Amino acid sequence: MTSDPVVTDPVLTDAVLYEVRSGVAWLTINRPEARNALNQAARDGLLAGVRRFNADDSAQVLVLTGAGDKAFCAGGDLKEMAATQLKVPPPEFVMQFGRTIEVAKPTIAAVNGVAYAGGFLLAQNCDLCIASDTARFAISEVKVGRGAPWAAPLPWLIPPRVAMQILLTGDPIDAARAYQIGMVNEVVPLADLAGAAQAMAERIAANAPLSVRAAKRTVRLIAELPLAQAYTEADRIWEPVYLSDDAQEGPAAFAARRPPEWKGH
Repeated sequence: MTSDPVVTDPVLTDAVLYEVRSGVAWLTINRPEARNALNQAARDGLLAGVRRFNADDSAQVLVLTGAGDKAFCAGGDLKEMAATQLKVPPPEFVMQFGRTIEVAKPTIAAVNGVAYAGGFLLAQNCDLCIASDTARFAISEVKVGRGAPWAAPLPWLIPPRVAMQILLTGDPIDAARAYQIGMVNEVVPLADLAGAAQAMAERIAANAPLSVRAAKRTVRLIAELPLAQAYTEADRIWEPVYLSDDAQEGPAAFAARRPPEWKGH
């Protein structure tokens, strides 16, 4: 698999890297010596990276991961919290997709190790999740006296009683258990993680962009609206897709036995 030249955003901090590979943006928390904990530089870099992705027409899918082979993200930087005496963090303390920043294009978490606390938040927020067989997930806030209001959507992703256990005990679960409960889409060997995430992202990126973005919005409707209202909103979301040039291009390309040329409008 060939890769496009690396594109690095100068507004990102050293704690976060941004690059585009074959139409897929990779956003990497780059603090392996601190298990990719979220200090101010990492939080700022993540927000800058997502803003870059939103504006980047060369990237159709975002993959979020951590540097090294030990941690995706171990959560907030507790040393920094102690130094600043952080009390109630505002919602924008760590960027949250759909809450503090909108991301229309699909996102994938490539979890390469521990995803605890704020790291769990980041994995939870992505649309899809691929984990290495070494990954572990935990909402560990109860063990350090902190809070996890961001976990409110968790019972939409996994069974409520499983969510309750994760929240009340703070105990980690391994990748196999995360897959079993539906938190994770795929589990692969650590050495295969980047390739698996890139392959999934490229399959998505090859599809009609308007259809992909409408599909993402449709899946989230049932978590936000009563069923009857969700149907009505889904009709509204998909109407521009039906009316787009791509809706005619897909059948035409199929009939002509050629690859489609998506315009995205």
